[in-house]
Amino acid sequence: MSDGLYEELKAYEGLHAAEGGVGRDLVNEPMIRHWCEAMGDTNPAYTGPDAIAPPTMLQAWTMGGLGGHQGRSAAQDELFRLLDKAGFSSVVATDCEQEYLRPLRVGDEITFDAVIESVSEQKTTKLGTGHFVTTRMDVRANGELAGTHRFRILKYAPADRSSKKPAAKDGKPARRPRPVVNRDNAGFWKGVEEHKVLIQRCMECSVLRFPWLPGCNSCGGAEWDTVEASGEGTVFSYVVMHHPPFPAFDPPYAVGLIELAEGVRMISNVVGVPHDEVRIGMAVRLEFLRTDEELEVPVFRPVGAGAAVGSVA
Repeated sequence: MSDGLYEELKAYEGLHAAEGGVGRDLVNEPMIRHWCEAMGDTNPAYTGPDAIAPPTMLQAWTMGGLGGHQGRSAAQDELFRLLDKAGFSSVVATDCEQEYLRPLRVGDEITFDAVIESVSEQKTTKLGTGHFVTTRMDVRANGELAGTHRFRILKYAPADRSSKKPAAKDGKPARRPRPVVNRDNAGFWKGVEEHKVLIQRCMECSVLRFPWLPGCNSCGGAEWDTVEASGEGTVFSYVVMHHPPFPAFDPPYAVGLIELAEGVRMISNVVGVPHDEVRIGMAVRLEFLRTDEELEVPVFRPVGAGAAVGSVA
């Protein structure tokens, strides 16, 4: 990449991506209710005459619907055209960050502005080479700043995948990606090492939660302990993965959303039967699969299926 191109891209930092945007609807009870039902969030703060909107709905009130936004700036369009012309024509969303400054209440009018906050130097990723573009949206309720939403994308030229690389230099099979272990979920992975699936339990309202979170969705309590899952469950939903290919996986394979007997749900592989025999409502039982010398993961086998042989995707 030439220094000249990067200087052109950097010139867009600080320019408006959207200006004077207005939410299509006031903050309203039906949207809050639908959101809570979809997320399984029963926090009483989101119902009743003094209801507030879940903070994570911040961006939802700014969305333009199927018709899209009419207020996107010329600067953002120009930036994307410049990246497209330079060969970075593919795009993928990478992450977002939100900061909540005050609750959104039923009847609030939402307005917002967005700015192109940063354009990175050229980066090389597994997807390809390109630039990360970060926009920051300031969301206001009745003119008062209520929160910020940062959204980051990668505009990239896809990597050449025409030639397959060997799985590993030593000829061994490729390894699964390592799980991201942090202070919020370290206890779960410690349990897996001991062949246990541990579920968080709020010490204030006793509600179980999974995946692991720093606080309770139901009451906001920060204190928790754990209960060990019995290992019994059913397939609540599932998908069969055919694409994209990855060296450590052998498609097609089934990925299930498993409803545990304790009432929470977790995502894992369904093993021991062909992918096209997995069914919603199928009874499954927990087991642990060692994928390599360092990693063991929980998986689920249909009740009555034979013992595992070798590794699975």
